[in-house]
Amino acid sequence: MSRAFACKAGLSLVELVMTLSILSILAALILPSAQLMAKRTREVELRRNLRVIRNAIDDYKKTYDKATTEGLNGVRMMTTMNKSGYPESFEKLLEGDTFGGVYTEKKKFLRRVPCDPFFRDTQVTCDKSWGARSYSDKECSDKPGTGDIYDVCSMSEETAIDGTKYKDW
Repeated sequence: MSRAFACKAGLSLVELVMTLSILSILAALILPSAQLMAKRTREVELRRNLRVIRNAIDDYKKTYDKATTEGLNGVRMMTTMNKSGYPESFEKLLEGDTFGGVYTEKKKFLRRVPCDPFFRDTQVTCDKSWGARSYSDKECSDKPGTGDIYDVCSMSEETAIDGTKYKDW
């Protein structure tokens, strides 16, 4: 067999440069969509977590109203625990409440407080990652005014994919 027909092993420099340029173009196209997908996933999680907490707050308020007006087995609360009927803290949603003795066992509304996916500090507990709005406040803040939680919000200043601020959700 002559040397002219022997197989050449390896890649030429031109083939290597072309391959690397094609791979870099593909990576440049895929990276932004992967980042957008990650942000969209966190937005879905934020919406779900807000819904879970807000439903728990609403259930607490409904139970409070039922305990103050109807009571249980004809026993009504004699005094109202707070004027608005909303929980004083996330701990009330976690630990539960007997609503002035109307219920024999504590009614619990959350198993755990979900974290704000856009809150960056990992040293802070999940209940401290949210902003709250009391019944008398006009907007959400990290310290609600009157000691009750009427609504929750993300404290992130970032802008969502749709152009709104996460704190306004």
